[in-house]
Amino acid sequence: MSWLSLRRALGLGTLLCLISVAPAHADSALRLDWPGTFGVRPAVTYDTERHRVGDAEVRIEKLPDGNLSLSSVSGFTGADRTLMRALLEPVDGGRHLRPVWQESRSFDADERALGRLHIDHREGVARCFTADGEKRAELTLPAEDRVANVTLSLLFLPLVRGDAEELSFDLFFCGLGFRFITFSANLATESQNGSPQHALEVRYGPDLGIASFVANALVPKLSVWFTPEQPHAWLAHRLPLYGGGPEVLVVRKGVPPRWLGDD
Repeated sequence: MSWLSLRRALGLGTLLCLISVAPAHADSALRLDWPGTFGVRPAVTYDTERHRVGDAEVRIEKLPDGNLSLSSVSGFTGADRTLMRALLEPVDGGRHLRPVWQESRSFDADERALGRLHIDHREGVARCFTADGEKRAELTLPAEDRVANVTLSLLFLPLVRGDAEELSFDLFFCGLGFRFITFSANLATESQNGSPQHALEVRYGPDLGIASFVANALVPKLSVWFTPEQPHAWLAHRLPLYGGGPEVLVVRKGVPPRWLGDD
């Protein structure tokens, strides 16, 4: 079931405001953990049947000015793929990170560019662009800016450590009518055995209140997996490559997909 089908089924157009009139913006409210390791993490992209369809990569680098660069690329060889980037800065005396900007670009099965999504936390706006660079939409970020499109692997670490039972955050979409949607995340109970041959799974989905029980049946399965031991490194994630695009499983190279359990 695609995100577009979910929107039609639940009438999200009436549940969510497309544009919010917010006061002057003051940076992201997110506080993210530092990654346990830096560098390039080669990965593999699988389809929903867990057949290998392409290479992938996650890269985390500390920049000379002290900021962090986070980027990833995943998808099908010669077909659908998505590139994501974010710039993070230290805050709270260097104890945490917060996003400065986030961006993603997607390509369809014919390798045609689908456009660009860009979130500027300092300016307080999120924008959607066509493949030719024409601006399609510009929305003011929520007054409490918890937009986390590219940063979920760091945002979810308190859940994996057991420091939080649930997290709430927003995602920005260009392919679903230009909107912010609030999501919630929890640690999957069946993944908490601590066995070294298994991974800790964080599941997340749209927080639609009374309609959430319907959403659970319609939304693609969204998960991020981590190692059970400290530091809790990223192992894999499952999501659609873009709104209405194919659902994929991106797994760190060398990690057997069976560690992630059954779908």
